[in-house]
Amino acid sequence: MDSPVWQKSSYSGANNACVEVRTLSGAVEIRESDEGHLVLHTTPTALTALLHGIKAGEFDHHA
Repeated sequence: MDSPVWQKSSYSGANNACVEVRTLSGAVEIRESDEGHLVLHTTPTALTALLHGIKAGEFDHHA
């Protein structure tokens, strides 16, 4: 289902410096709320793989 409205995490509270996401035409769009003109376009499959990798610690060595 497409959601043209940007949604932010409930963990953000009143803070405007957060990541926002929406779906549009089968794609996933991600942006930082304070840099709204920069939008990352990806697929649901690629986003799922990224999130699984983050949770598994695959990118911890980049910190």
